[in-house]
Amino acid sequence: MTEYMKMVEAALTDKQPLKLILKGWVEEGVGIVAVVYATTDSNHARNRFEELTSAANEDIYYMVYSVPFDTDLTQIGHYPSIAISKEDFE
Repeated sequence: MTEYMKMVEAALTDKQPLKLILKGWVEEGVGIVAVVYATTDSNHARNRFEELTSAANEDIYYMVYSVPFDTDLTQIGHYPSIAISKEDFE
């Protein structure tokens, strides 16, 4: 299992109730990150992640996050985000 898939699996099995799927891509030189799916059901998140990634091209990146409710996500160690490098804009 790749490190990427280990992170996805960790989010899908984490105890936090809300599962978010984020999508990252570059469009016309602009990096875009969007929340594309939210659920409290891990199985729904897993199925939707598999659907999205199986249909995605190599320029689209998906990540799953598991987060608590009623929390300032910037105050926890790792919150939903996708890194976009300078090379992504070239």
